[in-house]
Order: sequence, then C-alpha cells, then structure tokens
Amino acid sequence: MPLYEHVMIARQDLSNAQAEGLIEHFGAILADNGGKVLESEYWGVKTMAYKINKNRKGHYAFLRTDAPSAAVQEMERLMRLNDDVMRVLTIKVDAHEEGPSAQMQKREERGERGDRGDRGDRGDRGDRGDRPERRERR
Repeated sequence: MPLYEHVMIARQDLSNAQAEGLIEHFGAILADNGGKVLESEYWGVKTMAYKINKNRKGHYAFLRTDAPSAAVQEMERLMRLNDDVMRVLTIKVDAHEEGPSAQMQKREERGERGDRGDRGDRGDRGDRGDRPERRERR
C-alpha cells in the first residue's frame, strides 16, 4: 500500500486531550477503510504564520500512514467536514524516515520547556564587526 504523511492543525481552544482524541478518531477511520497508522505525533500548540478562522495558534499533529488512496480520501473528507480541524496537508512518500520527525527532534534538542541555553553577554554584539561612525544628516 502507498505511504503517506499527514499534518493536521486543530483549533486552539481544544484541550490537549481533545486534540489527541481527534488523532485517534481519524486513525480509526483510516483503519476502518483498510489502512493503518504507523506512527502519530502530537506536536502541541504552535503559533501559525497567519490567522486561520480568526485563530493565531493551533494544535499540530503528524501522522505516518500506510493506506489505500480511498481510505486517505475518506479521512481527508471527514477532516474537512470536522469543525475542529482547520487545515490538513497530505503528502505521498516513497519511504518513511526512521525516528522522530524534525519537529520532535528540535524539541528534544532544546529541552522540553523550550530552553534556549546560555546566550552569553547580550551587550556584546561581536558578529557585527567594527562599524564606521555615523555622520549627521543635513
């Protein structure tokens, strides 16, 4: 069967449990139509680049599936009809990558709370080099 990757954005006012319940719900729909979810990841609430339906944030989820195209089409149709789902992206892939997705790798690198580590002295801007003095405009 073909392999797919799906990214879903759900409304920000859902709880984490409700968002994860949506993942399970759509995985069950896929299973009912002859497919299977190989892996699912809940990425959490993230800020979007632009507003969608007056929402600035959304719950992001990622699914790796092995399913016939009819099952994927039915799942996407039901996702579009669901008021809690704002956007869906499905991509057909030749093979799934091993391990966690890039989003989960970033989270593991910076720590669970998003710590940015030691930033050093903020007053020192050594990357700018020497600047010439500004002249007064006339």
